[in-house]
Amino acid sequence: MALMLFPRMQVHQQPCHIVYTDYRPTPLQHYIFPSGGDGLYLVVDEKGKFREDSFQKALNALVPAGEGDKKRENGKRQKGLVVGRAGEESDIFKMVKMIIQRQYDPVILFSFSKRDCEFLAMQMARMDLNDDNEKVNIETIFWSAMDMLSDDDKKLPQVSNMLPLLKRGIGVHHSGLLPILKEVIEILFQEGLIKCLFATETFSIGLNMPAKTVVFTNVRKFDGDKFRWISSGEFIQMSGRAGRRGIDERGICILMVDEKLEPSTAKMMLKGSADCLNSAFHLSYNMLLNQMRSEDGDPEKLLRNSFYQFQADRAIPDLEKQAKNLEEERDSIIIEEEDSLENYYNLIQQYKSLKKDVRDIVFSPRYCLPFLQPGRLVCIQCTKTEENSPSFCIKDQTTWAVIINFERVKGTEDDASRKPEDADYTVDVLTRCTVSRDGVLKKTIKIVSLKEPGEPVVVTVPISQIDSLSSVRLIISKDLLPLEARENTLKKVSEVLSRFAKEGIPLLDPEEDMKVQSSSYRKAVRRIEALESLFDKHEVAKSPLIEQKLKVLHMKKELTAKIKSIKRTMRSSTALAFKDELKARKRVLRKLGYVTSDNVVELKGKVACEISSADELTLTELMFNGVFKDIKVEDMVSLLSCFVWREKLQDAQKPRDELELLFTQLQDTARKVAKVQLESKVQIDVESFVNSFRPDIMEAVHAWAKGSKFYQIMEITQVFEGSLIRAIRRLEEVLQQLIQAAKSIGETELEAKFEEAVSKIKRDIVFAASLYL
Repeated sequence: MALMLFPRMQVHQQPCHIVYTDYRPTPLQHYIFPSGGDGLYLVVDEKGKFREDSFQKALNALVPAGEGDKKRENGKRQKGLVVGRAGEESDIFKMVKMIIQRQYDPVILFSFSKRDCEFLAMQMARMDLNDDNEKVNIETIFWSAMDMLSDDDKKLPQVSNMLPLLKRGIGVHHSGLLPILKEVIEILFQEGLIKCLFATETFSIGLNMPAKTVVFTNVRKFDGDKFRWISSGEFIQMSGRAGRRGIDERGICILMVDEKLEPSTAKMMLKGSADCLNSAFHLSYNMLLNQMRSEDGDPEKLLRNSFYQFQADRAIPDLEKQAKNLEEERDSIIIEEEDSLENYYNLIQQYKSLKKDVRDIVFSPRYCLPFLQPGRLVCIQCTKTEENSPSFCIKDQTTWAVIINFERVKGTEDDASRKPEDADYTVDVLTRCTVSRDGVLKKTIKIVSLKEPGEPVVVTVPISQIDSLSSVRLIISKDLLPLEARENTLKKVSEVLSRFAKEGIPLLDPEEDMKVQSSSYRKAVRRIEALESLFDKHEVAKSPLIEQKLKVLHMKKELTAKIKSIKRTMRSSTALAFKDELKARKRVLRKLGYVTSDNVVELKGKVACEISSADELTLTELMFNGVFKDIKVEDMVSLLSCFVWREKLQDAQKPRDELELLFTQLQDTARKVAKVQLESKVQIDVESFVNSFRPDIMEAVHAWAKGSKFYQIMEITQVFEGSLIRAIRRLEEVLQQLIQAAKSIGETELEAKFEEAVSKIKRDIVFAASLYL
């Protein structure tokens, strides 16, 4: 376990000492179970050693996509696991059976989807892990807890379907379960009556429920955007459930792998570090208004004393040390005639910049495309030996090549719609290269001079790498695949070079031949000519060690740039982290009339001060627009459900016309609030903010507020029971805050209406008491 240590911590003016360990008292063994396989492979032992040979054996045991068809012809693939038909054992069934036989239970099997948890648990229907006495105890505990429910609620599918599974020693735990059902399952697991528990990763957080074995049913998870490998922090959190301290000598962790993964990815996952403890502090309008309303409130002081600011500031001593070391290193570099050398260095930089400008103009597609015919000799820049090593020669090292073909770079739809003269192109050229191979597939190709040893290779280069075009064209073979054909072509190039050795190969003139008509081109050419005359006259140019001296000067300049960058970072760190955002949010509050120009909280601000469980600005705007006054209590509760529901449902039921009209009002208000924030320079995506309010459970909540039974509202919605209950409980919390808000501004009618709404939704299974109380 890794904890961040503060130099000094105090709680209630009493010293606070942090006690921590940097080792795991119960060591872990990490195994891989390859999809379609029959055994486990130890990849990380209890000493933390990664066994690469065992890892490769596990991956070799994976059933390949092509060869696995026969093995899967009686089954189908489901979420990366082989799922068999009746009479055929699935991977999950084989895995749990093996764990029970080896007495590695109890086991927690983590899945990253609520539906997957239930689906995989149902595959265990033929497995019975409990004896008769344990089944009696489970039934007694189960119905003792369920007795607080009404007869109708006891008939809910979740309740009736779960008991037969629990009696077999198999459980399911995820956020979509009824709260009371989750608590029963936690109690049964703690009592050792559940031997095999299918759970989402939420089970690994906050609950002290270790097992002997932990299984990952998949090593990828969907993060809302794409499927990715689980991080080392997530892996540590979940695998930490394996191994009961004082009971087990070691914990077992098993990864079910259904696709090839690199050893580096596996090492990162299995042996990586825990996630850093970073502050999630953020500014809210509710917090800001409460600070402004308080006599002793000071938002800036609050931000300055936040953990977020502490983390921003703690890097300063290290940055100061870095800057000091770099300054010492820079000052230790002594260069003779530094001023004169720096003048020459600056001339070279100007020269190279101007040459690039000229090259960009001449070799823009509109001018050069007509001349990129096959067979034309072209001068291209060689590949540098060291990519990051700067060259201080006035002319870059170049070589000659033969154009084979040119083609447009394929990119996005926007690129495709650009005109030909504005698009990007690459050129295929035949030239001399050195080819070095690293392994079977990876190889590195470097363009070298024709005189150097190497291979004749056709390489693709960007137009920006072309230095000049020759007026000479060769007749080249149509088939350049044979090595002999390529060698003969380069021999022809060498013959042309020797023929024009004295006067040089004739080049296409940009203005006369290529018709470059640009004032910026002519201006750059004149400046280049002026610089070239300065080079000849410069006193430093004739120094025998000029190249080495320029490299030392360049190094000194890089150190100076690093020092400036570090000092900029230090200045930004010492500044208040949320300073700009604080100013922007204050502007929003002034524009919407929540505070005066003197930061005095107005009536709207007093309402927003009471709301912390939903978007305070949108909710306050709706309240002051009179939306809540003119509608029925059930409609109001239905509208408020859009503030607390955050899950995304596919094919969610569309609300009735009057509810949809209310939702449209909510969207219009949210869009207005978001636009004001954007105008005030608060970082916000207007459409994403508007779409964060979802109407998915409006009908279900409306029916609940009208007195429908819970099993009846579950028939009109696709959501999990636990998710709906959690949303209604959050809704009650928002209503309680609205009651206080209405009371603070003397709106007695609204206060009574919100209280009536609370009485309508706060009942039955949704607000059943916890078994832990």
